Amino acid sequence: MIKKVFRQMLLTQILSSLTVMICMFVDSVVIGRFLGVNAMTAYGLTNPVLLIFAAFGSMLSAGIQVLCGKTMGRGDRNATDACYTTSLLFGGSAAVLGLILILAFVGPVSTLLGAGAPSPDNVVYSLTRDYLTGFIIGAPAFLLAQILIPYLQMGGKRFHVAAAVVAMTLSDILLDLLNVFVFHGGTFGMGLASSLSYYLALIIGGAWFLRKDCLFRFRPRDARLKLCGELVRGGTPTMVNQISVVLLVFLTNKILLSLSSTLAVAAFSVISTVSNLCTCFGAGIGSVALTLGSVFYGDEDRNTLLTVVRTSLRTGVILGAAVMAAVFLLSPVLVGLFLTDAPEAAGMAAQGMRLYALSLPFSVLVSSMKNYYQGIGRTAFSQLLSFVQSFAFKAVFILLLSRFLGTTGVWLSWLCGEAAALLLLCAVVWKRSGRVSLDHAAYALLPDDLGGGEEFRMTVRDLAGAVEASAGADDFCRRHGVSGRNSTLISLCIEEMVSNIVEHGFTKDRRRDHSVDVRVSPGESGTRIRIRDNCVHFDPVAYPGLHAGDDAASHVGIRMVMKMVKEANYICSLGLNNLTLVV
Repeated sequence: MIKKVFRQMLLTQILSSLTVMICMFVDSVVIGRFLGVNAMTAYGLTNPVLLIFAAFGSMLSAGIQVLCGKTMGRGDRNATDACYTTSLLFGGSAAVLGLILILAFVGPVSTLLGAGAPSPDNVVYSLTRDYLTGFIIGAPAFLLAQILIPYLQMGGKRFHVAAAVVAMTLSDILLDLLNVFVFHGGTFGMGLASSLSYYLALIIGGAWFLRKDCLFRFRPRDARLKLCGELVRGGTPTMVNQISVVLLVFLTNKILLSLSSTLAVAAFSVISTVSNLCTCFGAGIGSVALTLGSVFYGDEDRNTLLTVVRTSLRTGVILGAAVMAAVFLLSPVLVGLFLTDAPEAAGMAAQGMRLYALSLPFSVLVSSMKNYYQGIGRTAFSQLLSFVQSFAFKAVFILLLSRFLGTTGVWLSWLCGEAAALLLLCAVVWKRSGRVSLDHAAYALLPDDLGGGEEFRMTVRDLAGAVEASAGADDFCRRHGVSGRNSTLISLCIEEMVSNIVEHGFTKDRRRDHSVDVRVSPGESGTRIRIRDNCVHFDPVAYPGLHAGDDAASHVGIRMVMKMVKEANYICSLGLNNLTLVV
């Protein structure tokens, strides 16, 4: 079940990341082909500001995945709603403040980015200022969309994510073409086109949150200033990563300007745009690993966490190698989409893109694992990996290799930096495990006491399996010190609830791959039963209350179970029903 959820989430996450980057890709192609190399240089110079806004949004998005994932893993709906409310108020306020500040100081910011002082002869300055002005108008929608996406993922609404990002991409392409061929709005029009497409995506993706069946509730009274700090702490590794990317882009632009001319910066803009598309694969795996890691860490489900790590590593190896081969072979074609009248810049871009492609397998693995570590609370290690991968190692190699190899040394620094980051990750894991190992369990870095006790687990696919799970749990509990009475109660709860899911849940939709995962964990405060299924949404805890006026003989099984247990919690996360009972 978890592997299927991983694949489904990964497809949606990569699609959403890719479509955002495709918007930037299309912007780059249109700017390079129709507005000229100076406009392409201006676009490259604005990247640090764009990345800062992306960094803040990514930080909140990751913090939501960490904090909300754990509250959903525990089944705490009130804490989940508080997280939802606080993140929307915090992100929305920051977006409006950033919009006002950039619009007020757009000229000085353009100069700081390297566009030079304003003058009639400085075309790059005016182009940079115009693009930044048009793009920043969409900052509120850009940030709020990043905040809502993890909630859609955790709510299992993957179609809404796909619909929003596809609409954004198509509208951005259309508006770009209208700007160039109809309105002639220059770089300002290009930035505005992106802004309008972000607002469209926000409207489409945000529609679900206004529906009655939305899992999250916006209650301003639940907002907590303390949660802002927790969101920031949970998302700090992502912020470190994004700021590191900004610093690296800024440093690279400065080094390239000193080595060559604006042509090298234009070449770097092309490579950066393609690299943004490629990093979507590693970021997609990492985002899924972060969400699943936080949810199942909150659930203290060690076995499922090991499955997440194994799936992340295998998927990373396959995707990393595939994307590397594609970019390496297609680099001349990709460069040709951007630069047609600047052969020197095109030559530099093609060389750099091939060298960059070789770094992708290392990059995907490090990106996926550092996000997973963020999800399970190893924040310091995740921050370290983010900093060295996205800035420190590459910056060192840029400063060293550029002295001897010029622009080639700059391009080569990506490969050296990513390889060094992977070696650091392996070194830390090997030191902790006391040996050189490629075992996925070593790379999970889980605390020894997490889910370390004996537990009963079984996957059920039919009624016979429900009976078998009931008997197996009864036998397991008796052998592990649970009283005979409680063992019988646990057996009855499992048989009743799982049979009910098989009889009714398996037939509510057209899917044929339904299953129920049963987990029983004895503990000091009682024996914990967790029943998880991939059927349609159904809350058995609230069900008796909603049907209190019905015949007392109806729904007797669910009523009986809810009266027998000490505690019952239900939450729908990742599109799965999760029922936790404590006997």
